[in-house]
Amino acid sequence: MRARIRDTEIYFDVEGMGLVPDGGTMRENPVAMVIHGGPGSDHSGFKPAYTPLSERMQLVYFDHRGHGRSARGDPARYTLDENVQDLEALREYLGLGPIISIGTSYGGMVAMAHAARYPASVSLLILVVTAAHSGFIARAQAIVGARGTPEQQRAVDMLLAGELKTHEQVQNYYDVMGPLYSLKFDPATAGTVRGRATPSPDPLNRAFAPGGFMYTYDLRPELPRITAPTLILAGRHDWICAPEFSEEIHRLIPGSDLRMFENSSHSIRVDEPEALIDAIRGFVVYKRR
Repeated sequence: MRARIRDTEIYFDVEGMGLVPDGGTMRENPVAMVIHGGPGSDHSGFKPAYTPLSERMQLVYFDHRGHGRSARGDPARYTLDENVQDLEALREYLGLGPIISIGTSYGGMVAMAHAARYPASVSLLILVVTAAHSGFIARAQAIVGARGTPEQQRAVDMLLAGELKTHEQVQNYYDVMGPLYSLKFDPATAGTVRGRATPSPDPLNRAFAPGGFMYTYDLRPELPRITAPTLILAGRHDWICAPEFSEEIHRLIPGSDLRMFENSSHSIRVDEPEALIDAIRGFVVYKRR
């Protein structure tokens, strides 16, 4: 399905019932918008990992502008601020009230900014392996320098130099970096998941190449404006959004909850999938009582 919003066209998909038979009544499930990471990725990596959540909420997946199956356009518009406005416009297009916002990695950055700028639009906020400012880049470089192989160090250098220009180069980056993204990295499984995706080099470079917006963004002054109950999920061994960044977000969002996954890196949904689903589902059920 496609939504023509603002100056672009956003691909979205829906999983789960909005109205659920419950005895003699129809129970209305809340709507959760699932916000993918990257930049340069798409929503496909959440399928079928998030399918169990559809028993308790209706999931709306979508691809950011310039990503996946959404329309391309001017790469200068591939920014966090534009993604935030697109998220709000898609919510309005779908006729939704306050949403459950589930943002992972870069998607968590979009979700944080959206919840701070449009507090009335978010009922619950769930942030998975993310960071609130550009300091995560230097920290990731240091971690790769200490833990990574020479090939992985070169892959990160290419990313930050804006040298990943083709789909094949982006795919190779994730092949090389896979063992750092996931403690349970399996090349065959990862290859299957990547085969479903549509990598987008332009948004990736708009963010991470020299002069990219990732080097200057800082959401920390905005976080105290978030009013939605917030759950923050972090991986103890995360190399790119190291756990101290989740701890910082926890300190800055009033009343937030923090859960550390001790046996996970950046991809909790690969390393501890059942525990991830239980944490999200449990938070939603508890907070909606």
